[in-house]
Amino acid sequence: MRKNKFSLDKFIEHSLYDKSNGYYMKNNPIGNKGDFITAPEISVLFSEMISIWLVGFWENLGKPKKINIIELGAGTGEMMFQINKSLKNFEIFKKSCEFYILEKSPQLMKIQKKKNRLFKIKWIDKLNKIKSFPTIIIANEFFDALPVKQYKKLGKAWYERYVVKNKDKYEFKDEEIKFHEIEKNLGEKVQKNEKFIEFSPRSNEKISEISKIIKKNNGGALIIDYGYLGKKMLDTVQSVKNHKKTDILKNIYQSDITHLLNFNFYKKKFNKKLDKIKIISQRKFLINMGILHRAEILSKNLTFHQKTDLYYRVQRLIDSQQMGELFKVMFVTNRQNNFSMGF
Repeated sequence: MRKNKFSLDKFIEHSLYDKSNGYYMKNNPIGNKGDFITAPEISVLFSEMISIWLVGFWENLGKPKKINIIELGAGTGEMMFQINKSLKNFEIFKKSCEFYILEKSPQLMKIQKKKNRLFKIKWIDKLNKIKSFPTIIIANEFFDALPVKQYKKLGKAWYERYVVKNKDKYEFKDEEIKFHEIEKNLGEKVQKNEKFIEFSPRSNEKISEISKIIKKNNGGALIIDYGYLGKKMLDTVQSVKNHKKTDILKNIYQSDITHLLNFNFYKKKFNKKLDKIKIISQRKFLINMGILHRAEILSKNLTFHQKTDLYYRVQRLIDSQQMGELFKVMFVTNRQNNFSMGF
């Protein structure tokens, strides 16, 4: 591939994960001082709800003496830190856990290790490096950061989106592609009325890896991300800098590039190996897990200012106009695991 021409996914891969300049490889983009903020950074109650869910699922699996708990792309390590902190009240479960973080960014890994230095956690770069115990995988805002391809239909022909560099300027360019190549890359038959396709080849690979692990070891995966449930695919690629949307072709290496997950497509992919899948809004999941009750208990001994801050943060997580409906929670497991906490 010429250096001045990239398919869209290769351009995103280069922008985010280039070893020398990549956005995630040399920055900490998360937090109020960064470009975006994630749920664990907004409120510790988010991670507490995940902790309770983990204990509940472990109990449902028959309280195995050893269980893998893996977080994919742990950001600043805040959620893993809060999970370990919360689990001090569940000693038997915590002793059963083998904690892992799958992380690609050396910069974020340093931050994660520093934050979690008091806890026993292993960092891995591949999922096949875990032991063959029952496995629970957590992915919070992991899949949205994986590069996507885009195809669109004009007339009877299909085109793939590319990014071309002319001098110091990047521009979009669409090039015709054979239909069978799209279906081969997608791993699916394209619906007749489909005129636009957006998907991540890396996501497909991860879905396949996760499915094999759960099928073989038992367990499940909890995926939390922003996305939509419509069957028709949408153009959702966006770039964010300083908590505001920006031009994807500007601020290369300096801004995040992300997309919304099509959860129906993810469900279809997981269904090839796993047969129990549940999807719910983040709002419903957190309320079902008891976040409002927990906030009420915590608020009793707080000052008015602290109480206001606590509920403001919870509202950000569950409000329909904020993260509550935009974010979805997906649980995938084997049919024999009759577990529905939070769903």
